[in-house]
Amino acid sequence: MQTLAEGLRLPTNGLDYAILAIYFVVVLGIGFAARASVKTSLDFFLSGRSLPAWVTGLAFVAANLGATEILGMAATGAQYGVAVVHWYWIGAIPAMVFLGLVMMPFYYRSKVRSVPEFLLQRFDKSAHLLSSVLFAFAAILIAGVNLYALSIVVEALLGWPQWVAIVVAGLFVLIYITIGGLSSAIYNEVLQFFVILAALIPITVLGLKRVGGWDAMSDSLTQQHGGDFMTAWGGTGIGDANPLGANWLTIVLGLGFVLSFGYWTTNFAEVQRALSAKNLSAAKRTPLIAAFPKIFIVFAVMIPGLVAAVIVPQIGTPDSDLTYNDAIPLLMQELLPNGVLGIAVTGLLAAFMAGMAANVSSFNTVFTTDIWQRYVVKGKPDTYYLKFGRLITAIGVLASIGTAFIAASFSNIMSYLQTLFSFFNVPMFVVFIIGMFWKRASMKSGVWGLVAGTGAAMINYFWIYKGGVIDIPTDQGANFVSAIVGFVAGAVVMVAVTLFTAPKPDAELAGLVYGTESPDPDEELDEADSAWYRKPALLGWGAVVLAAACYIPYSF
Repeated sequence: MQTLAEGLRLPTNGLDYAILAIYFVVVLGIGFAARASVKTSLDFFLSGRSLPAWVTGLAFVAANLGATEILGMAATGAQYGVAVVHWYWIGAIPAMVFLGLVMMPFYYRSKVRSVPEFLLQRFDKSAHLLSSVLFAFAAILIAGVNLYALSIVVEALLGWPQWVAIVVAGLFVLIYITIGGLSSAIYNEVLQFFVILAALIPITVLGLKRVGGWDAMSDSLTQQHGGDFMTAWGGTGIGDANPLGANWLTIVLGLGFVLSFGYWTTNFAEVQRALSAKNLSAAKRTPLIAAFPKIFIVFAVMIPGLVAAVIVPQIGTPDSDLTYNDAIPLLMQELLPNGVLGIAVTGLLAAFMAGMAANVSSFNTVFTTDIWQRYVVKGKPDTYYLKFGRLITAIGVLASIGTAFIAASFSNIMSYLQTLFSFFNVPMFVVFIIGMFWKRASMKSGVWGLVAGTGAAMINYFWIYKGGVIDIPTDQGANFVSAIVGFVAGAVVMVAVTLFTAPKPDAELAGLVYGTESPDPDEELDEADSAWYRKPALLGWGAVVLAAACYIPYSF
């Protein structure tokens, strides 16, 4: 991510800082309030599986709504135009619905505490250990992205030194997660969801008013960038040139299937929120409830990017000192009065903290339960693992500060995140999807599928793309291709290994593979969960149809 322009310093005053201080006090208050509910390690890591669906659903979408997405997707809108909707309507909604309707029953009924633990039940210890290490490593890298992005934004907007921003944000996340565990993180994410919207909505509305409304903005951008800039699918024919550097096939397969399903169905930072739900019905509805705000959040990040492209036509070019990443800060400076400006700054900080907290809370769970308790220190009392979980949370925050400097070496944070997802989430997804739907997949195929998928994605990115073996126009296009390559390589190797190794006994696959019966009886739905408007199938298909309908105005 390029450093934000120095000229974007915001004219904040005491009122803005008072709003920011109130927010931090509330955040810590939620952490201390959640402490009373933390008695066991299950309470700390999964909120005792006691939270209602509306809470876990909002936390699910807020965990993804980090400032890296807000700044990154606004930058994508300024650079690529309406094509940014692909990351939401095809790159999120179908996968979120698949998670809720198909995969959550496997996760929740198996009583796993993490996503890697499911691989232990379905495959063996080698697949479990490798996936745990890969996920823990990726979680710290992604948390570091949030910290680095926060530091450069706060330095540019408020004048705080980068190290001050990193320490302050990291300290607050550390305190409220260490004190209140996942419950504290989730309830703070619900708060952060509304604070983020309170920051984005005024920017969107005032931005549209500044450029004369949607039609005037569309006409201006069409004249500047051509007709395809304001359509979702324009210029994406195979062989056609477009700024995104991807055609419809790589968008549908690379983003819409492999990257999207790999992220939303196996990323424990998201799935952990659903696992904390009070019952299976609430767990299934968690990503489905989250899908509806996710459909419309794209407008709150895309429109500011488009508005910025109208206000500064040269944004992101050598003729301007503003980069695409400056879109949101530029509008904050240009449009917001004091008070509202304080809310916007608080919203950005809330978004950074939500993204970081989601990854830190998932990291401490995986490291404690899947690595430390399973392979290093076994058989200790539950209180020991509760204390260790708090300790590893502090270590995770410190490690995130270190990995922030890795993020600094990439010119675009969204490209960096997509690269990480293609390396770590996609191989895990192929192992999950084959393991869940192919009963014959052997115990050893899991670990070798992970190795092959991760290795192939890295080889494609670092050797074939970066080495110039194949010309791919953009980093985003290369990430789509790496995801496809990693998926195919992992699947082929899993099939090949299965042909020569022993399958898991049928008795051990009950409830873990599609078509088998869970050994536990189905839970009885309470009267509220039986209501027609809470039916998971209705919510899921309703979200898919709504997302498809949203494409219509932008497809011609």
